[in-house]
Amino acid sequence: MNKTKTIAMILAGGQGSRLSGLTHKIAKPAVAFGGKYRLIDFTLSNCRYSNIDVVGVLTQYKPLLLNAYIGTGSSWALDSINGGVSILPPYMGMDGGNWYNGTADAVYQNIEFIDQYDPDNILILSGDHIYKMDYSKMIDFHEENNADATIAVIKVPMEEASRFGIMLCDEQDRITDFDEKPKNPVSDLASMGVYVFNWKKLKKELILDHKDSQSRNDFGKNIVPNMLLKQNKLFAYRFTGYWRDVGTVESYYQANMELLMQNPPIDLHEKEFPVFSNNHNAIPQIIGSKAKISNSLICDGCKILGTIRNSIISNGVFVEEDAVIENSIILHNAHIEKGVKIFNAIIAEGTVVKNNVVVGKPADAGIEPEIELIYDSVYEGRK
Repeated sequence: MNKTKTIAMILAGGQGSRLSGLTHKIAKPAVAFGGKYRLIDFTLSNCRYSNIDVVGVLTQYKPLLLNAYIGTGSSWALDSINGGVSILPPYMGMDGGNWYNGTADAVYQNIEFIDQYDPDNILILSGDHIYKMDYSKMIDFHEENNADATIAVIKVPMEEASRFGIMLCDEQDRITDFDEKPKNPVSDLASMGVYVFNWKKLKKELILDHKDSQSRNDFGKNIVPNMLLKQNKLFAYRFTGYWRDVGTVESYYQANMELLMQNPPIDLHEKEFPVFSNNHNAIPQIIGSKAKISNSLICDGCKILGTIRNSIISNGVFVEEDAVIENSIILHNAHIEKGVKIFNAIIAEGTVVKNNVVVGKPADAGIEPEIELIYDSVYEGRK
């Protein structure tokens, strides 16, 4: 292989258990978002925009849909002869094989793949966050500081800080302390799950971590704290754009609904930095003569005969006559039958909601309704 300055490794094997039924059959990075996209589209599009043309995607939990969706990487122009996208599931070697046991172990098990490209830097990414970012600027920052590791950070509300890796920095943004998901955070500077490492330095740390039987083999819990203890040069790269970790049903719902705002915080129509997806061959949508649609996102392949208000309707959804959908997200290929009423809900992919069923509750003045998630193959709930 030709030497490559920087390669990316996308951690895409997560179960996403807090997303409940949305990940019942698929890996979290394959969960649909914004009607036509899947979560991993954002990270792959960022790689394309940043001219990162060697990308390993580390899969594990229910990978079939994700593997098929990524394919050769051509949808993101990541199908070059000397690089492109490689799907990297756990595999059996001469010494046996194991499932990936943590984020660091997933990269450790692919040292041989990485060494083929003899990179100077390795970019570690999550495959399930919503954001647009030019990684090349972060890599430049990393090299200018002659850093051993650089972590992208963003300010978060203090009440949410315990969900993230939180760090303290000096005036030069060199990291002085790092605490993964602290009970009592002392800072609002949170890790975005985007790392740049000097590959030779990280390789040594991964080998030592693998030999430590007490390690949880995790970047946030083990690799980063150990590098700090050894006084390696770790820097924080401050990111001020839009970024969402959609780790819960509520955060997933909110991030989707933000797309319906008059001025959405992330622009999916931006020509200079588009988000690409493997979704080129969907048939045109059909809007019936009695359909009523307001402030909604309707994707290709849909047939809409009912009423849609302030909702996101993903590819291939069929909404029959007299159905009403309000403040909701309907995922790919769902079928909403006649007379159904859906309020403040998420309907999972392929779900059939039977005639006259009511899902969720309309919003009361001043009271935020609980989001209802339906992921049964056929839902025949209350009427």
